[in-house]
Amino acid sequence: MTSSAKPSIAFIGAGNMAGAILRGLLHQGYPADLIWAADPGAEKLQALASETGINTTQDNTQAIAAADVVVLAVKPQVMQQVLASLQASLNEHRPLVVSIAAGLTCDTLQEWMAGRLPLVRSMPNTPSLLGVGVAGLFATAEVEDEQKAWVEQISEAVGQAFWVEDEAQLEAVTAVSGSGPAYYFLFTEALAAAGKELGLSEELALKLAENTAAGAGQMLLQTEDSPEALRAKVTSPGGTTAEAIASFEAGGLRELVAKSARAAAERARSLSEELKG
Repeated sequence: MTSSAKPSIAFIGAGNMAGAILRGLLHQGYPADLIWAADPGAEKLQALASETGINTTQDNTQAIAAADVVVLAVKPQVMQQVLASLQASLNEHRPLVVSIAAGLTCDTLQEWMAGRLPLVRSMPNTPSLLGVGVAGLFATAEVEDEQKAWVEQISEAVGQAFWVEDEAQLEAVTAVSGSGPAYYFLFTEALAAAGKELGLSEELALKLAENTAAGAGQMLLQTEDSPEALRAKVTSPGGTTAEAIASFEAGGLRELVAKSARAAAERARSLSEELKG
């Protein structure tokens, strides 16, 4: 934060990601009375208010009335309808708007808001639900430095955040970190299946694969070594790991990963066009 005053934050939509972010903020000591959550589900809101002490309402307009930051956390398919009902209030108060809806470009969101408001697109990933996520961020020209600091605080409540200079780069962010957890889940699934084929019990093979993935991830984050250096440290010439790595390389693993990431990025581009309507 670049200011001693904390912004008031309104979440439009109180689903899993919004819930994770606001709980992360509260865990860091953010005042509950500065947070609003709006959602159609009365029971969900009641439970959230009882658990966290934040303000809740089923009225989106009430939630954003005094908000410095409005976090759009609804499904992309209903975003146009939601923003249509908020146009007047948004353009009157001109809060910072943060969208965590996948696939909706800034131009599309600005059109649906009927005004050039300060807007940030955020692409978080599912590990954010456990507080260990990563998000790519893009800001329009209307966003001020202090507002960027607000977004960083909100995003870092559930992990780490990185800015991109070109909105189109969010498609690459989607391909690497947005979809990325599923790639690691698939590899872990395949490694566990290989362990079972080699004679381990299904339960033991899965536990070994899961904990190896978790441990390798911690090594990547907690050491200063690059992935290449870490790989080299456990790959003795002529050893078992070297034999496996050689098999991966011969099978075109690098090319397959690149091809898969390109496919994800292309799908992100096409989804943006479909959602624009």
